[in-house]
Amino acid sequence: METMKMCFMVTIFALVMSHLLQSINAQSPAPAPAPSNDGAAIDQGVAYVLMLVALALTYIIH
Repeated sequence: METMKMCFMVTIFALVMSHLLQSINAQSPAPAPAPSNDGAAIDQGVAYVLMLVALALTYIIH
């Protein structure tokens, strides 16, 4: 019975220590990466579409 109690205490101690050591060595997460698209590509795409519409209208009107 005494061996069972000792084994239980050692197990509890090991679980507590593993939890404490894990939280001590924990690192904060890395900051989020910068956005890869700042909207410049979308703006450029809209500009190309508008230029093509203007070109088509100019061609149709003349």
